[in-house]
Amino acid sequence: MKKNIFIGGAWPYGNYNLHIGHLAALLPGDVIARYYRANGDRVIYVSGTDSHGTPITERAKKEGKTPKEIAEYYHNQDVNTFNNYKFSYDLYTSTMTEDHEKKVQKYFKELYDNGYLYEKEEQEDYCEHCKEFLSDREIVGECPHCGGESTGDQCEVCLSSLNSSEVLNKHCKTCGNPTTLKMNKHLYFKLPEFTDEIQKLLDDNKDNWRKNAVGETQKFIDMGLIDRTATRQLEWGIPVPIEGYEDKRIYVWIEAVCGYLTAGSKVAEERGIDFDEFLGRDNPNTRSYYVHGKDNIPFHTVIYPALLCGLTSHNFQLPTHIISSNYVNLNDEKMSKSKGNLLTGDELLDMYNVDTIRYFIIANSPEQKDINFTIDDLEQTHNKFLVGVLGNFINRNLSFINKKNDGLIIEGKIDDNIKELTKKTYKEAGEQLEKGELRGAISTVMDYVISGNKYYDENTPWVLVKEDIDKFNDVTYTCTYMIANIKNLLSPFLPDTSEKIKNMLDLDEIKWEEETPSGDIKIKSVDLLFQRIEHK
Repeated sequence: MKKNIFIGGAWPYGNYNLHIGHLAALLPGDVIARYYRANGDRVIYVSGTDSHGTPITERAKKEGKTPKEIAEYYHNQDVNTFNNYKFSYDLYTSTMTEDHEKKVQKYFKELYDNGYLYEKEEQEDYCEHCKEFLSDREIVGECPHCGGESTGDQCEVCLSSLNSSEVLNKHCKTCGNPTTLKMNKHLYFKLPEFTDEIQKLLDDNKDNWRKNAVGETQKFIDMGLIDRTATRQLEWGIPVPIEGYEDKRIYVWIEAVCGYLTAGSKVAEERGIDFDEFLGRDNPNTRSYYVHGKDNIPFHTVIYPALLCGLTSHNFQLPTHIISSNYVNLNDEKMSKSKGNLLTGDELLDMYNVDTIRYFIIANSPEQKDINFTIDDLEQTHNKFLVGVLGNFINRNLSFINKKNDGLIIEGKIDDNIKELTKKTYKEAGEQLEKGELRGAISTVMDYVISGNKYYDENTPWVLVKEDIDKFNDVTYTCTYMIANIKNLLSPFLPDTSEKIKNMLDLDEIKWEEETPSGDIKIKSVDLLFQRIEHK
């Protein structure tokens, strides 16, 4: 039976260009989506630009622009970058859309009506110099846990999520003056009420969540869940649909993660699909993948599931698969915009082929630990695997047939051992992709290509063409069979390369299943898939 697959890629803040760390964290979503589509399953794959929140307003202040101008600019930049990297979102939207706003307000009102939001008046950080209440990102101080530098919501050193009231020695980020406290009212979300549900979710899905997500979520639970502020004293954001809160906006941590629901339901509506059924908690045929960096783990494994539990009229499925990547360092240093130690996705594309970058990121995916990115490593990986293994196998086969048989591949008998290996490769790589093990999956596929080179060398077609033409046809047809299946097996990882291989031999459309050519095949073209990179 075909499955319902929901994939949510984390929503990047619309305040800066996407860098290689973003790509490493988000690329697994595209690979998994492409795999399931090739498998014939029903896929809804969504994301968008997080266009609200303090990072956007901070950048707007620095540049003398409106938050909307900043958000629209970087949203368009993100769209172009994702398109250039061949991300296959069914919808990449933004939190500025009318559809998102209306649906988030509806969800927020339901949480309020269900009793999960309550009013509380308490002292809030205020800057007498700037004459305004301060958001968490506008506060700088010390972490109460490790003593490191912290904003009002998260420690930059130990990454603990914080309430601004916990932060020590606070001062205004804008003017540097110490903060004072002033009474203000807000709505709060009763997060602790969902502790049991979140613990059960974690216990039931440990095999499907990455190790860092399991550890971070358990730590978050063990620290004790606390009520979280659900509204903010801002002008830029989604208005609170509750009387008496007209001057407040919905906190971005609620409205951004609800973007998975607003975007997913929009795709479902356009396809005539019942989204509540598609993402239904009681639907055993549904899997949900959430793809993000490790700094976003609690938002996806604790807060988002709690919100889903609170939306009782929908009974949405809680996350079954958490694909949370670790960090990417650049030249052995943590990437930092302030230090200038940062490489954007667009800068990388100016230097290298998109599939070269995709292959390197996937083959070195930060699934279990932080990784280090260097240009040297990328170029060596390209030359060794894409040129020396993949390109070598396909080019040597097709070029030789072009030379010896005028581009005509005569039908022969496909080697039984190769057929068995092919079926095994589909099964193993597919199982790895479904678990979110991209490094293992692409290694399995590349091992298959290496086996093709070994088969070619051991059977010496350059000798057989002179001594045993029938055996020559069997060997070359077996290699052609492998090329057809390499096209399918590579498609989730290297979509452009897969399409090039398909066009060389006019092969079938991409599917995640064994492809067996029949009859003679005329080579349409023989083009080098990859050129060797000479480092300068």
